[in-house]
Amino acid sequence: MSLIRTKLNQAFLFLQVNEVNFDVHDIYQQYKGKPLKKERGVVEVYDMHSLRIKKLIGIDIQMVTYKKYLESGKHLKDFIKHKYKQKDVKLKTLRSSFIDDYVYFLKVEKKFQQSTLNKAVQRFRKVIKYAVAEDYLAKDPFMLYSPKTFKKPVVFLSPEQLKKLEETTFSIVRIQQIKDMFVFCCYTGLGFSEMKYLKMKQITVEFDGELWINVNRQKTNKDFKVPLLPKAKEIMELYENDTDYVFPSVSNTKFNAYLKEIANVVGIEFNLTHHIARKTFASTVLLYNDVPMEIVSKLLGHSKLQTTQDHYGKVVERRISDEMGRLKY
Repeated sequence: MSLIRTKLNQAFLFLQVNEVNFDVHDIYQQYKGKPLKKERGVVEVYDMHSLRIKKLIGIDIQMVTYKKYLESGKHLKDFIKHKYKQKDVKLKTLRSSFIDDYVYFLKVEKKFQQSTLNKAVQRFRKVIKYAVAEDYLAKDPFMLYSPKTFKKPVVFLSPEQLKKLEETTFSIVRIQQIKDMFVFCCYTGLGFSEMKYLKMKQITVEFDGELWINVNRQKTNKDFKVPLLPKAKEIMELYENDTDYVFPSVSNTKFNAYLKEIANVVGIEFNLTHHIARKTFASTVLLYNDVPMEIVSKLLGHSKLQTTQDHYGKVVERRISDEMGRLKY
């Protein structure tokens, strides 16, 4: 009996020194002298996946995507430490209850909004798909998981708000510049990075004899083309200079800080950020002027029409309501 106890202790000590995670079955296998199959940990595989996608930066993904995976990985590690009091747990132990507990942790402990929570879980789900594909895991614990859908209401400037913003002038040069750059994006749909780094050589005469903007969207790493509407052209001409860039350089943080001041003056009560310019382009400039949804999708650079419909379907409903309202009088 003492010999068995000694051998079991030896097996336990061996695994404690050589294995990150082990259970009673592993101790028994070691006691019997059977070689252990390498079992991967959840965090271990997550880190492996992160290293894998890191090599795709600049090829298939952007640095910001990789950083988001690292951020979500930290949330996962926090959860495992909180729930299991360990640095890692074996991948083979994952069940659907793990996913439920993780979602609960993100909601209660991290205080995440549903959209942020969904993104973190979505990234973890991709890691699990990778684990199944590499045969580290036999079954997908996400098989029965259904994420709680959440759609943020689309916030944009109404035609009246956009007009008032255009007509408002500011005595402080920097604030006037920010206003002009924001309005420019309302008529082009450019993201902040595309606007900030827009060069004159990216504005070219196309097949129709008109000026178009040709850029590469950093978020999707895809080419983005949009006609230069008269209002955007008018603003661009105000900033003609000797540099390659169309507009003065500014950081995203300062840009949005100035927009808060602009919003106060114009009487816009919601939080005005640069991203609202892109929403305004899609809604007020395009959909409110009867531009078909498929063209809006193309001009926004969406890979799927469904993405545009999911985001802007309510805008179309509002437009229909406005038109039907006119028939009542």
